[in-house]
Amino acid sequence: MLLKTFGWSFAVTAIGLVAAVLYGGWTAFGIVAILSVLEISLSFDNAVVNAGILKKMSAFWQKIFLTVGVIIAVFGMRLVFPVVIVAISAKIGPIDAVDLALNNKDQYQQLVTDAHPSIAAFGGMFLLMIFLDFIFEDRDIKWLSWLERPLAKLGKVDMLSVCIALIVLLVSSMTFAAHAHQHGGAHADKAQTVLISGIAGLITYMIVGGLSGFFEDRLEDEEEREHAQEEAAEREGKPRSAVTLAGKAAFFMFLYLEVLDASFSFDGVIGAFAITNDIVLMALGLGIGAMYVRSLTVYLVRQGTLDDYVYLEHGAHYAIGALAVILLVTIQYQINEIITGLIGVVLIGWSFWSSVRRNKALAEAEGKAVASDEKTEVSSGV
Repeated sequence: MLLKTFGWSFAVTAIGLVAAVLYGGWTAFGIVAILSVLEISLSFDNAVVNAGILKKMSAFWQKIFLTVGVIIAVFGMRLVFPVVIVAISAKIGPIDAVDLALNNKDQYQQLVTDAHPSIAAFGGMFLLMIFLDFIFEDRDIKWLSWLERPLAKLGKVDMLSVCIALIVLLVSSMTFAAHAHQHGGAHADKAQTVLISGIAGLITYMIVGGLSGFFEDRLEDEEEREHAQEEAAEREGKPRSAVTLAGKAAFFMFLYLEVLDASFSFDGVIGAFAITNDIVLMALGLGIGAMYVRSLTVYLVRQGTLDDYVYLEHGAHYAIGALAVILLVTIQYQINEIITGLIGVVLIGWSFWSSVRRNKALAEAEGKAVASDEKTEVSSGV
């Protein structure tokens, strides 16, 4: 099971590390290894959230996530995305941007750093909406009951998540964006840029998340109707529409997963410049990390880990909320990637520990109930 799920990740790791040695020697090998660990530590919460969505999808779409999705994640976000950032921010063509990335690494790093406020605003708002929609939903299982119960009541107010997100964006544009961090320690007023990018992130979430949720609901309704009318449909020879709807639902959930992964990768791509400004090493290291995140996602789904440890999804969403705030703060201030990674690891570790304690308490309660029933049977002479 482990080899089947992580086989491609192991293979990509071996190929990537060999390519690093051939490209830049053992120094490049060390840089790629560090970047891989950085990506995995920053994106573990991404894997948990992805697993919660992916478990609703068929085995076919899980394979698509591991094939087409990997191509998008590795080559799109870890290689093409940094080049696109430079092309847009410097207003140059893609070919010139690639030439700049390969032959003038210092200027390339400067341009990416200067584009960070817009990247952070877009990704921060997208992730913030995911967090807000999660905590304002009334769930049967609650982790931090003292916090989640009152928030679930507040969540009954229409469009509350959007209102809070817009308020956060407005405050960020008037505070952090007014003194946005730039290359060399300089600061610039990026209020308008942050506002536009943040609104774009919000719109992206609402479109992609809304469409995936719409088709998922349609699919569930259709499956219920078909289950009730299955015999009649078979007699009349009517075609089943669930396959078509499943395709639409799965497609938009897949699209949602890719945008989600893109938002998670922002901090990894930007943080990688603290280690190297070589785009080839960056793509190798972050690409290896992205492979493990995807394999871990599928592993969590197939092992049923989220069903066994019910608070993991809560911890991952709290980590998403923390990452959203960190992204917005980094518009003005630099925050070490180790801190970002540790916050996510601590929150997920805490939720895992809470899940273990819950399972243990339930098992003890079940054992006591069984023992009580046996005593009752003996005393009654049964």
